[in-house]
Amino acid sequence: MTNNKPFRFGDRIRSFKFAIEGILSFFKTEHNAWIHCVAATVVIIAGFVLKVTVNEWCWLIIAIAMVLITEMINTALEVLCDLVSPGINPAIKKIKDISAGAVLMASIAAVAIGLIVFFPRIIVL
Repeated sequence: MTNNKPFRFGDRIRSFKFAIEGILSFFKTEHNAWIHCVAATVVIIAGFVLKVTVNEWCWLIIAIAMVLITEMINTALEVLCDLVSPGINPAIKKIKDISAGAVLMASIAAVAIGLIVFFPRIIVL
């Protein structure tokens, strides 16, 4: 798809505004967003307390972002599915289950990263 509209700085600012509104809506309305935020806060505090390296910070940030991003995509898909098909629909169930599974896989990977980073420091204590 080609977009022949000229570049306008105001349009880019408006795009950022919409993205920020989406992020705020996610955190205001989604219970799981708060669960992930609490987990991320615990990880960040632990990172400072246990003095993780810069490289380990990068992995922790990637893990936190991966979980939040997949949760946001899952939420967007659920909203879209409910809009398109408000009733019971096996195909919609499959879509929702797969997107929820993506969040679970991201969360498992994040826990694995957390264990790799924190476990050696915890067993020394």
